[in-house]
Amino acid sequence: MSVTFFYNRLSFYVLACFVLMLLIQLCIHWIRFSKLAFFKRYPRQKFDSELEPVSVVVCARDAYEQLVELIPVLLRQNYPNFEVVVVNDCSDDETEEYLKDLQRSEPRVKPVQLRQHLNFFNGKKFPLSMGIKSASYDLLVLTDADCLPTSDDWLRSVVSCYGDHTDVVVGYSPYRYSKGLLNRLIRFDALQCGMLYLSAALAGKPFMGVGRNLSYRKRLFYDNKGFTSHYTTPAGDDDVFISQVATRRNCRVCLDPENTVTATPTTSFWQWVHQRCSRYSTIKMHRPDTRAFMALHYWSQFLFYAAFVALFFLKPAFALASSLPYQAYYFPVLAFLFLLRYLTQLILYHGAAKRLGEHGLLAGLLLWDAFFAVATPLFRITGRMTKE
Repeated sequence: MSVTFFYNRLSFYVLACFVLMLLIQLCIHWIRFSKLAFFKRYPRQKFDSELEPVSVVVCARDAYEQLVELIPVLLRQNYPNFEVVVVNDCSDDETEEYLKDLQRSEPRVKPVQLRQHLNFFNGKKFPLSMGIKSASYDLLVLTDADCLPTSDDWLRSVVSCYGDHTDVVVGYSPYRYSKGLLNRLIRFDALQCGMLYLSAALAGKPFMGVGRNLSYRKRLFYDNKGFTSHYTTPAGDDDVFISQVATRRNCRVCLDPENTVTATPTTSFWQWVHQRCSRYSTIKMHRPDTRAFMALHYWSQFLFYAAFVALFFLKPAFALASSLPYQAYYFPVLAFLFLLRYLTQLILYHGAAKRLGEHGLLAGLLLWDAFFAVATPLFRITGRMTKE
């Protein structure tokens, strides 16, 4: 059976692009994402005498209702020695009064009251810096006011990951389930993001964490001069900072079931879009290898779908000399290659979702993946155009 190539160069180039993007995607999934999908937890148990004191740092602005729910959960942690530093960032609600009343009855709560905004600091970097400065202990564990640890052993699981040379521990924080398409979209986005940064850390190339479930040492913060290198950008207190200080040697990943901190998702689609674009405003501050990998992943994902759709509207790039029409084998081959990537995703996303405690997202895997293949490049471009 001979192979006859058409002279339609466009079709051939699009086909070559489709195959190349498929190979790139398969390599990224099997080489990088498989580290998370097939991750095996190694038992780590420390005696109370081995657990060093911890400062939990929480920043809050007009978050009275969330703090009323969060702080009792933090105080119930099964941990021998810790404090909860709560930074009240110029709140207009009852946060200040609540923290003052709580401090009288609970010595482990340390309020930090901020009553004035600083124009040259954006986002939560200044209140977080003040919380870290007020912390009594070297070991810091960070979370947000709208988050909730799901286990009383959360602190113990984080600190158990620390070894002799560990300075950073990154964890995962899923969004709470609720009905609606937007909630599934946000949770799938969090799963994708978690697969990217957690698998990178497992591969020895950490580049970010999430401030909802993150830990590092206070001395590391001061050695790096805090957030001064990127204080003008609203984002970056978790991703840019971690990309600057985390290394193969000093960073560990905590994927224990006890290390789950759920977050409250937004109910506004456009607010979520704004948050997504803000995340990408810090890309230019990451290491060149991180920027190259992220660009390779997202653009190969986009071009894979774009080329696949285009191939159905173009003349076939080749045909086999046979009695069968080219549609009998050409389109089934394209469908097979498409399904090859989909099955790869299904296997690896299932493993990752299981380890990260995400449920009910794989039924719409193809839909969510196609949406983000188109939307993410737009988010990236918009984010990179954001002025510092």
